[in-house]
Amino acid sequence: MGVKTRVVQVGQHSIGSQAFTVIAGPCSVEDQNQLRLAGEFTQKNGARLLRGGIFKMRTDPASFQGLGLQALEWISSLKKELSMPLVTEITDARHIEPLLPVVDMFQVGTRNMYNYALLKELGKTKTPVLLKRGFSALAEEWLLAAEYVLKEGNPNVVLCERGIRTFEKATRNTLDLGIVPWVKARSDLPVLVDPSHGTGVSALVPAMCWAAAAAGADGIMVEVHPDPAKAKSDGYQALSFEAFGQMMAQLRQVVKAMGRSLD
Repeated sequence: MGVKTRVVQVGQHSIGSQAFTVIAGPCSVEDQNQLRLAGEFTQKNGARLLRGGIFKMRTDPASFQGLGLQALEWISSLKKELSMPLVTEITDARHIEPLLPVVDMFQVGTRNMYNYALLKELGKTKTPVLLKRGFSALAEEWLLAAEYVLKEGNPNVVLCERGIRTFEKATRNTLDLGIVPWVKARSDLPVLVDPSHGTGVSALVPAMCWAAAAAGADGIMVEVHPDPAKAKSDGYQALSFEAFGQMMAQLRQVVKAMGRSLD
């Protein structure tokens, strides 16, 4: 018997409610047209929150690091036009203040799960926090990281399983779907799954989205790009518009079988 899940409000959408949450969009915000196209298409096909990285933490310092604060003005305008709450990664506590007027949910990436100073600062806001599991983190460490946000007074925390590092090389990470019911039996925090980073293979993402819903997750976060082959980051794991539409059609059936809906 699981623990009753708390509801976290992000804009007009409730995560942890009867509705199954779909967060979709590009890994990195590249320009206005890319973000507009992704937002319009994913929303039309059932996504309720728009993801898009303004700052990106990359292993290779020569890789695209994101547009940064210079893009905030037009992103704010476009977000209002689309009427979709924005989820974006926070990499530095100094960025919290300038991002607050634009961002509806801060994503703490896998590398920053152990950044307790950042978690404490996010805890001093009321903005929802999507806390990704560290790629080598134990489940208990993940839950304790969430406590750093909660203890500072911010109750709006959502967990996100995004795969862990194992000996297996066939996929980018090993997506630990078994951790979803494990966490839900011990915590009231909503749990999402990120099959894009969890597999690193776009062809595997749809099946893992359906499996996440069947495992009892409260939602998914997937990367969707108008032209994955030309993406500036992680194009190999991003769904095309066609693939996202097909995935969502089947997801509706799985979600319905689990007693939930996408609406």
